[in-house]
Amino acid sequence: MPKQAQRRKLTAWVTAREAFWIAIEALRSHKLRSFLTLLGVVIATATLIVVMSVVNGMNVYIAERVANLGANTFVLHQFQWAQGFDSFLQARRRNKPIRVEDYEYLRENLNGYLRIGALAQLAPSPTARYQTRVIDEINVAGLTPSFVDIGREKIGRGRYINDADYQHNSRVCVIGQDLVDKLFPFGDPLERELSIAGIPFRVVGIADKQGSVLGQSQDNFAFIPMTTFRAIWMGRPELLVFIKAPDGRHMMELEDEVRALMRARRHVPYKEDDTFGINASESIMAAWQNLTGTIFAATIGLVAVFMVVGGIVIMNIMLASVTERTHEIGIRKSVGASRRDILWQFVIESGVMAFLGGLVGVSLAALVAWLVNMVFTASVPVSAIVVGVTLSAAVGLFFGIYPATKAARLDPVEALRMEN
Repeated sequence: MPKQAQRRKLTAWVTAREAFWIAIEALRSHKLRSFLTLLGVVIATATLIVVMSVVNGMNVYIAERVANLGANTFVLHQFQWAQGFDSFLQARRRNKPIRVEDYEYLRENLNGYLRIGALAQLAPSPTARYQTRVIDEINVAGLTPSFVDIGREKIGRGRYINDADYQHNSRVCVIGQDLVDKLFPFGDPLERELSIAGIPFRVVGIADKQGSVLGQSQDNFAFIPMTTFRAIWMGRPELLVFIKAPDGRHMMELEDEVRALMRARRHVPYKEDDTFGINASESIMAAWQNLTGTIFAATIGLVAVFMVVGGIVIMNIMLASVTERTHEIGIRKSVGASRRDILWQFVIESGVMAFLGGLVGVSLAALVAWLVNMVFTASVPVSAIVVGVTLSAAVGLFFGIYPATKAARLDPVEALRMEN
């Protein structure tokens, strides 16, 4: 490397190091002024990271607890779940429910699926009773035996509903942990009879605990065979048909085939929309991310206001600093400092101040996100920290250009005379 280039590199390093320590000293010497100077940057950075953390936590939560239909699984239903309210009302009026005949038609004619199962839910929710203990409302669902390989509920003890139960309309059930805890606190529920809406059912399986989603328990249920459900409550229930593909590569192909079969079965003209909905985890997540994207866009506007205010305050403080250090600038220029040296000194000083404000904002945001996660959900992504710190430093550098330029243009003689 040529000596001139080495000299320039050394000069740049010395200038940057000196500017850094001058900025640290300025912050330490004027603590209140430094706090007020960086308040806008701190608030903006903290707001940005907290919102990104909550959105990230909610995305993970929704993906794992709400939009998780199972691996490589999608659902055929009367309408599309992730859509606007007006579209939903129109679909409710236009679309016919999915019936048992539709399920059987797909089971016989669809090719390439790994599992297919149907589920029907009872509304309103009935009571459950065992001896003197009662639960006022439980979720009752009739389903096909194939759900053992589709549903999220896993059997902890006992067994799932099997083909014999399905064929013989057996009055058996698989129950969740809420029913175990409230109806059988001191005994083993397996092979005991509980009553659902006054009808006795024998407990053959107990599902593992799932917890709650958005405060709603996922363990307050009883599963019974679909045939029993139809014989007792609804002869032609509205179904959700779950279809599991062999792997992720065949998901889209299977969805297209289901769509083609259902359109042909319902004689839907090619120019008209589907009279049913095909729902996958990806479509639910896409709708959720559109919603959070709107929230995040509004937050960006708020953060931009705080950042601009913080940048203007930094610029004003740097202008005051230039005035205070006019004599110093004159001395440095008189001993050989170039305009570029002075310029970089003040730009770097401004950037360092904003960068430190960004670090304080990150620390504050991490604390807030930790508190939020205790009562709700929040997860600080690394990208949020990088964006927050980088943005704060960039604001400092940008708003430090004008004061730095003013300092660099000072005439050394005039600067020395003004101080005297």
